[in-house]
Amino acid sequence: MLQVNENNLAFIDGQNLYSGTRTGGWAIDYARFRIYLSEKYKVGTAYYFLGYIKNTEQKLYSNLQNAGFTLVFKEHSSGHKGLKKGNVDSDIIFEIMKTLVDGKDFDRALIISGDGDYKKLVDYLIIKGKFARLLFPNEKFASTLYTSLGREYYDYLDTKDIREKIEYKSK
Repeated sequence: MLQVNENNLAFIDGQNLYSGTRTGGWAIDYARFRIYLSEKYKVGTAYYFLGYIKNTEQKLYSNLQNAGFTLVFKEHSSGHKGLKKGNVDSDIIFEIMKTLVDGKDFDRALIISGDGDYKKLVDYLIIKGKFARLLFPNEKFASTLYTSLGREYYDYLDTKDIREKIEYKSK
């Protein structure tokens, strides 16, 4: 159970969030999503991991920063940026473990991704009492590796009640 004064951290796989919601036929309103994370999960800092910097995506980066996300870009060699996939899984795992090892002051970690690559990390964080929740962008594409977890450890962003709070609505 979350406490009123908790300081939780969110680690977001940006490509997974984007793809998971788009595949479901909807889009995230980043400002509303950031408020949701703050109010529902007591997230102080929300790290949004992205594949790499593209000049064509400056509007997206500005929108994310204006909504209160801390952007973290995947490091690529300059000659291969166009060919590489923006896989940030290992970066997220590294940052969470570094946060633990460095003794950073936080209560629990929240992970936003449908990817099964975080299973060992999630199990470890649960044992250490440092896990808040896993938020899957799309129920249909959530990894089955997490089915052994209790329902208290995950939720789906595409459920009706959550989606209506965070969905982008054109003006």
